[in-house]
Amino acid sequence: MSRRLRVAILAGGRSSEHEVSLASARSVLAGLDPERYDVQAVAIGRDGRWELGPGGDAATIAETLPVLAEGRTPATLGEVDVVLPILHGPFGEDGTVQGLLELAGLPYVGPGVAASALCMDKDLFKAVMRDRGIPVPRNVTLRAGDPVANPFDFPVFVKPARLGSSVGISKAHDEAELETAVALARRHDDKVLVEEFVAGQEVEVGVLGNREPVASVPGEIVPHAEWYDYAAKYDEGGSDVIVPARISDEQAALVQELAVEAFVATDCEGMARVDFFVRTSGEVVVSELNTIPGFTETSVYARLFEASGIGYGQLLDRLIELALERHERRRGLEY
Repeated sequence: MSRRLRVAILAGGRSSEHEVSLASARSVLAGLDPERYDVQAVAIGRDGRWELGPGGDAATIAETLPVLAEGRTPATLGEVDVVLPILHGPFGEDGTVQGLLELAGLPYVGPGVAASALCMDKDLFKAVMRDRGIPVPRNVTLRAGDPVANPFDFPVFVKPARLGSSVGISKAHDEAELETAVALARRHDDKVLVEEFVAGQEVEVGVLGNREPVASVPGEIVPHAEWYDYAAKYDEGGSDVIVPARISDEQAALVQELAVEAFVATDCEGMARVDFFVRTSGEVVVSELNTIPGFTETSVYARLFEASGIGYGQLLDRLIELALERHERRRGLEY
């Protein structure tokens, strides 16, 4: 029997999506085949401290991956074959951890440094989409010190540029709510988007692959609240996910095509979930791209690929294969 791959799962993190990350990581731990993988969990606290968690014996791990603790010289986690950074939001999904893993020379699941940073920033992401001719909702970007402005009809959405899980996002129906919404968003980021409201359906597509990415069956999100906020995403019964989405075959083919185009345009590899609006007029626009989507067995990304014929365990296997393939390919480059 061949040696089991040593897998490190990074979970938790400093962002407001800490608990979401832990839920994803628990599912990944349960979903990895113990006959194929020797798994070590690493918990990152809200204070930024890294600690070895259950799932492996620290004494058996050699010295490769830095484990950072405030006020201490970096300790080490050790010899691992591949890392799963199951982290959401800043300090995990934004290229920071990916850069650390690149410095350590370790293969890791998901998009690289540039793609992660780009897709985390909604302002920059939209700029790249527009440059590639991929339709996105209209927006204005407010930077630190800019006055509150809204050139669109109400309602509008106000968003921190670099946060996820709808944290800090508000739907503003008038000028007074707009002022409050911008103030809230500025608590989370010094760059804020004011975005037009798009009437229609919310549709999501999973993408999987490196050089030849494939799109999943599209799914439709039906929030039970006015919009798809944090509670609608994570509270029991907060929303329904309908797979396949209730859109035409032509629209389904288009969202799959645009999902792959957005994935390639942002230089993603491994995985991503691309979110869309299908306007009441039938037009399809890209909302955002998530480089580390929620990853429980019942999360949208996993459910979309389950409906596409790729089960949860098989999906994890494939993502690890893609991480190793990219690492081996890039090892041949000269720097």
